[in-house]
Amino acid sequence: MERYRVLVHGDELTFSAAHFITFGGGTCERLHGHNYRVSAEVHGPLDENRYVVDFLALREALKGVLAELDHRVLLPAEHPRIRIAADDREVTATFEDRRWVFPRSDCLLLPVANTTAELLARWIGHRLHQALEAQTGTPPARIRVAVEESFGQTAVCEIGDG
Repeated sequence: MERYRVLVHGDELTFSAAHFITFGGGTCERLHGHNYRVSAEVHGPLDENRYVVDFLALREALKGVLAELDHRVLLPAEHPRIRIAADDREVTATFEDRRWVFPRSDCLLLPVANTTAELLARWIGHRLHQALEAQTGTPPARIRVAVEESFGQTAVCEIGDG
């Protein structure tokens, strides 16, 4: 049996963002940032051109997704204890006795429970899946996204079952 996949990675597949995460019964990190590096792998059968997906199309689709995250404060809109209020001017996030206020244009409210590298990989993977399906008309069989938060610390999410 033959299986095919393509992989893109490189210095231009990055984004810089600020975040904080909560863990263990109410502990909340300080606001901090990372220069994230991302790679993506798409699995599937060969198409009429005899490739899984065009490398250039995959790279551009991924860069488009990463541009949404770049130079933003990433906030978890589905966290059970972080409250977020947003209007056209600003975003206020509160967690217990802590409060942050940011310009609205600097924030991205993500549909995640925490802004961990794992959940960022999942969000990127789903957005990339949508972008590739819109571009090609066919959903990828499987996407694997790796998000390196800092050197030697990478989270991976696989979407699909192909």
